[in-house]
Amino acid sequence: MAQRGSRATEQLLVIGAGGLGREVVEAVLAANAHEPTWDVLGFLDDDAALAGTLVGGLPVLGPVEALSEYPDARILLTVGSATSPSARPRLAARLRVAEDRYATVIHPAATLAASTQVGPGSVVLAGVVTTADVEIGAHVVLMPQVLLTHDDRVGDHATLAGGVRLAGGVRVEEGAYLGAGALVREYLTIGASSVVGMGAVVITDVPAGEVWAGCPARFLRTVDAPCDRSTSRR
Repeated sequence: MAQRGSRATEQLLVIGAGGLGREVVEAVLAANAHEPTWDVLGFLDDDAALAGTLVGGLPVLGPVEALSEYPDARILLTVGSATSPSARPRLAARLRVAEDRYATVIHPAATLAASTQVGPGSVVLAGVVTTADVEIGAHVVLMPQVLLTHDDRVGDHATLAGGVRLAGGVRVEEGAYLGAGALVREYLTIGASSVVGMGAVVITDVPAGEVWAGCPARFLRTVDAPCDRSTSRR
């Protein structure tokens, strides 16, 4: 481990050098300013064009397979989007490393109730608020200004984009993606690997593997179907 002042810091690798990766690095730096914790080594990314370059001032050290060269480093997975919500669980399955190898990063400007649980590999960005008895699984990404209220459950690998608001007792299942500004009524379930569009107002359960959007939210297509308006069910 590296040493800064009187406190030991742990090496950290960020896997994925895209926009989310850079946002996560900023959260890590903010956390370090509050309490030095991480020595960020750089990024790993399979884009060969990025190898040897700097992204956000940090080096891209090679492809994902280069992780074997850094046996002491903790890691974060910073891949996935509304168009590829399964990218993070696929990457985790590919790496096959122990859960205690994953870091957990919480921005100091997040406000988490003492009763909140956060799983390994998860990232909580600035302005996130949890109120009471919230469970956040492993490898979850909570973007800025997400609000989770009492008894919400967010499954592994889920992503909640900026400004998502969940009323009480909502269950977001594994790998779901909720777009920016989505609102979800109390005690609903957002199914595994589903996608909720930005600004959607969800007033009924969203089945697994479906894309819903609108106000109120309605079915558009299955996640693996082409994006074609003619496939929408109104």
